[in-house]
Amino acid sequence: MADVEEQLFPKRKERFEDRRKESQQRKLLDEFFDHATLVAISRLVTQGQFDQLDYPISTGKEGGVFRATSGEVFRAVKVYRIGNAVFKRLPAYALEMLKREASTSNYGRLVTGWTRREHSVLHRLYDAGVRCPRPFGYLRNVLVMDFVGDEGLPAPRLQTIALDDPQAVHDDMVVQVRLMVQKARLVHADLSPYNVLFHGGKPVVIDVAQSIEAEHPQAKALLERDVANFAKYFRRLGVPTSPETFMQAVGPLELGPKGG
Repeated sequence: MADVEEQLFPKRKERFEDRRKESQQRKLLDEFFDHATLVAISRLVTQGQFDQLDYPISTGKEGGVFRATSGEVFRAVKVYRIGNAVFKRLPAYALEMLKREASTSNYGRLVTGWTRREHSVLHRLYDAGVRCPRPFGYLRNVLVMDFVGDEGLPAPRLQTIALDDPQAVHDDMVVQVRLMVQKARLVHADLSPYNVLFHGGKPVVIDVAQSIEAEHPQAKALLERDVANFAKYFRRLGVPTSPETFMQAVGPLELGPKGG
């Protein structure tokens, strides 16, 4: 195990730009990574998905996202904690959907199913042209995807920054939601400025595992909630919009074949 830990968290200072103190690093390792998660990460390293984890970008009760080095580039590695904390804030429809897909109620297997689901949804959105992290691979509760940021520094969440041109970002968000709904045939279902990064002057959609099919009975209500969240956000920034005008720009949520 010591070899695995050293591989994932090497002590060489040149591999860390913002290196945590050794005691903080050890605390993070002990409380966040169980044996099976370390083994999964080690296997992903062996597969060539990335070379090593560098430092945490964000962590919480449900899991966290880490910057990883892959040759000359960086990747983001999302690690879900194994346990029921992941599902405490999930609405009933999402948990039932996951239980059906995973064919189990075991929390460990559900977390694996949740990780697989986020990987699949990201692929679907990326293929539809939605600006989101490109997924590379996953194993158990670990997901590897594009690192969104510049010069090794992660992009901020939309809610944490001041926008120079709110109207342009509003118009871009309309395009992203339209592609998500009309081409990928998905509704994010938890879309807000907290679940959007801002990179290169443009929004990047993240945290997509709870997305549902456009044909789902609750899809229209959840899309309206997503749209209302952003209409409220942009109105505060002086953009003349409303849930109705935002929704009209996105287009109707019509039933039909995927990819239409």
